[in-house]
Amino acid sequence: MSFGYMEALFASVLFAAAPLILAALGETVAERAGVINLSLDGTLLFAAMAAFTVARISGNAWLGLAAGAGAGAAVAAVLILFGQTLRVSELAVGFVLTLFCRELAYFLGHTQARRPGPNLGVLDIPGLADLPFLGKGVFHQSPVVLLSLLAVAGVWFFLLRTKAGLLVRAVGESPEAAKARGFSVARVRFWCCLAGGAMAGCAGGFYSLAVKPGWGHPQGCEGAGWIALAIVIFGGWKPVRVAFGAVFFAAIQVAGIALQDALPGLSGTLFQIAPFPVMILTLLVVNLRRSAAFREAARRVPILGRLMPRSAGGAPGAIVGALDRGF
Repeated sequence: MSFGYMEALFASVLFAAAPLILAALGETVAERAGVINLSLDGTLLFAAMAAFTVARISGNAWLGLAAGAGAGAAVAAVLILFGQTLRVSELAVGFVLTLFCRELAYFLGHTQARRPGPNLGVLDIPGLADLPFLGKGVFHQSPVVLLSLLAVAGVWFFLLRTKAGLLVRAVGESPEAAKARGFSVARVRFWCCLAGGAMAGCAGGFYSLAVKPGWGHPQGCEGAGWIALAIVIFGGWKPVRVAFGAVFFAAIQVAGIALQDALPGLSGTLFQIAPFPVMILTLLVVNLRRSAAFREAARRVPILGRLMPRSAGGAPGAIVGALDRGF
């Protein structure tokens, strides 16, 4: 396998992972504050439609991307209104929003289906584009890759290195304690959910303006929201691990395409569905690793024991409480 082929493969993985990274990071921010946004899949589709429509009408792909972010924030605002303000079941509202946004996107976007439109183009930074691997992978391809990587650094810094991020984590772990210290839990959750929705909206714009350019039925990003939700769990609600989870899933997808060319005798459908059971199996392993009994048993195995963490980590306390209450 040549160096050029490996370089192209690396670039393809990062390109496929970019919208998943951004959507999963947005959900990470929301869940760190204690909000579960199950509308993610519908948000991606609705934002993809809005981004492409505005980009096509205005002739400006970046304006379309901004419209996608606005669409995502609007869906998140509806979730906050019903889930946090009116105290309707947050999980139910998110699920209904997913179905509603999906159908609304196809209904409103039918006039834009299968029509040409602008895209985000290719980023080319002189000097950096000539670097091995990183050159083609980051600095000489669609700008969505660089934007997603900057988002990883930004969310990591915000959550772990700022006072505002500490407040978000405190609200997510124990909203009662945060409220007792005089902080507005509702306000923190509103802004985090809004920011997470805007990031998911940008991810939808990434799909229709770069990764899968155009709009149609189907668009091609169906199911990506559910994968992003799984990636948040896979990454343990930590921004860098979440990003690696998105890259891991994208690598499985790209590898499936490569194997399809190498093994033409096998059905193409097999390679299309393969990443999903692999992701489910990985989530199972991750959850087992958080089990105290499993960690204790694994420590008796000489090599495996060294890989087991001492503590389980896991979801923010408010998320666990909400799921226990079926809320």
